[in-house]
Amino acid sequence: MKDFVLSAFAESATVKQQFAREHADRIVQVAKLMAGAFRDGRKVLLFGNGGSATDAAHIAAEFVGRYKRERAPLPAIALATDIAAITCISNDYGFDELFARQVRAHGQKGDVAVAISTSGNSPNVLKGVEAARACGLTTICWTGGTGGKLAGLVEYPFIVPSTVTARIQESHITLGHVLCELIEEQLLAKAS
Repeated sequence: MKDFVLSAFAESATVKQQFAREHADRIVQVAKLMAGAFRDGRKVLLFGNGGSATDAAHIAAEFVGRYKRERAPLPAIALATDIAAITCISNDYGFDELFARQVRAHGQKGDVAVAISTSGNSPNVLKGVEAARACGLTTICWTGGTGGKLAGLVEYPFIVPSTVTARIQESHITLGHVLCELIEEQLLAKAS
């Protein structure tokens, strides 16, 4: 069992290191883009299913609350947290419309959409991105494996080099934390 523990942690670290090497420039670019959107009074909409839904909620909470530094709250909404909206939309329009309908309700030109799907093929996430593009939002995805259909639909894809869901999600939450820290630094440096 100890060997399994050591192997799992080593595999997670290896995947994260490879991901960071491949995406460091894009991470910096997206952090600047998101900081600029927040500075301009825009919001970030985050969405995904299952563990990706909780990652979206986690990062939205870091923006609305704070990550490390005391600052004004930043407008971020996780679209899988409102149970009334989830059940209403799913019941009346179908589960595939869950995120698209909310993006059309809350999204405005200049906002940022962060779509999270480990496979990159979740139909409701794909439709959410299509709605975001139609509404003029900047589109970003966090995915894994080959990136699925999702990677080709967004402006800024982040594809974790693994097909193991756990490793992909571990990299996604690290990506979210790194973006939070970079964005806070950008916003607080500009405010000084």
